[in-house]
Amino acid sequence: MTVSYTLEVANARFAGFTKLLFRWKGSIYKLLYKEFLVFCFLYSFFSVIYRCVLSGGQQELFERAARHCNKFAKLIPMSFVLGFYITQAFQRWWGQYTSFPLPDNLMMVVSGNVHGADERGRLLRRTMMRYANLSSVLILRSISTRVHKRFPTMQHIVEAGFMTEEELKTLDHLYSDFNKYWMPLTWFANLASKAREEGRVKDDMALKLLMDELNNYRAKCSMLFHYDWISIPMVYTQVVTLAVYSFFAFCLIGRQFVKPERADEHKVHVDLYVPVFTLLEFFFYAGWLKVGELIINPFGEDDDDFETNQLIDRNIQVSMLAVDDMHQSLPPLEKDKYWTEKSFSLPFGPAKPVFMGSTYDMSYQIPMLPVSVWPPTPKKQKKSQRLSCCTKKVKSKKKTHTKDMETVDIMPAKPCGCEQQQQQHYEESVERPQCVVTLGEAEKEQETDYTNKSVA
Repeated sequence: MTVSYTLEVANARFAGFTKLLFRWKGSIYKLLYKEFLVFCFLYSFFSVIYRCVLSGGQQELFERAARHCNKFAKLIPMSFVLGFYITQAFQRWWGQYTSFPLPDNLMMVVSGNVHGADERGRLLRRTMMRYANLSSVLILRSISTRVHKRFPTMQHIVEAGFMTEEELKTLDHLYSDFNKYWMPLTWFANLASKAREEGRVKDDMALKLLMDELNNYRAKCSMLFHYDWISIPMVYTQVVTLAVYSFFAFCLIGRQFVKPERADEHKVHVDLYVPVFTLLEFFFYAGWLKVGELIINPFGEDDDDFETNQLIDRNIQVSMLAVDDMHQSLPPLEKDKYWTEKSFSLPFGPAKPVFMGSTYDMSYQIPMLPVSVWPPTPKKQKKSQRLSCCTKKVKSKKKTHTKDMETVDIMPAKPCGCEQQQQQHYEESVERPQCVVTLGEAEKEQETDYTNKSVA
């Protein structure tokens, strides 16, 4: 697998990541040092030729060429071309990793749904998982150089115990122009059907679960095959490689420390024999290109490539041991320590409180934006005339009230007979329902205008 440094950066401490710069295995130094030395040698060669070999007129021509190369080399969009290429290569690299056919889910389904503690049941479970592992070996052997070196021929797979001689003959008997990694999965499906006929798979739902996990496993094998079959278009890889190489080819001439073109530039001109910033630029851009070349196919033998042989060994050990005597290896069932406790504190729990969400402890001092709601917030208004009509019984001496009240547009539950109350004259201390209708300033003006027109 890739070189792991997770433990070294488990804690963010002073100069924690700086220690990673001094590692050699899987580092950018190991990947780039040859190109870096070639660039330094060529730059030194042109510098020595310019300073020690060329005459005065020849040096002037070289200076013109250097200024011209430095001017137009900046037009190459290095950041855009390399950034998009690395993004696509990284997505492809992570997709290949997530497409590894791990048999864990399939193994759990086989163990839980293919029943039988006898030799026949054990043979069915082990054979089904052996077919699943055989399928992954066949697909990894066709895309990984490490696995192909481990199993150079099909006979080596037989000797490793993944398949028998009869199964090899059956596989060779089927003619196909394409990879036949799916054939063992077909045998798996046939064994699942036989187990259902024998009653070792209890119902059709369990059989469906087996087939669904089998299809997921097959889909991952197929995805690995397609990743190996369909690569990033070669034209784009050529464009990126040509852009990087041509840019630094021009830098060999354009980044030379030549004499300034004008006399007033002597004050700011610094003649350095070692182009520090150009070397850093080469290290970054060329290293970026090397990263893309490394992760575009992680099934090689580089330090950061996937260790597929370890993956195969892990899959075999986990899947075969897990399905072997599954029912007989179950420990006796016992009640756990907290069986009768409804609430308990976890032992060795975290010292800090459990995270409940980013807004769980939000301070109420944060200013809140106003929100328009109904009914609206009461505002201070001038005293207005209202006609009352309420369900409560109140004692009043006047027909109208001038006390300020909050006005809410509500439909009364029962008709209150406001028209009759306006026509009749009540005596004092008469119990009656009241309904409040607020007359605003605009309504007062409309009422005044209407009264004036009526009088006119």
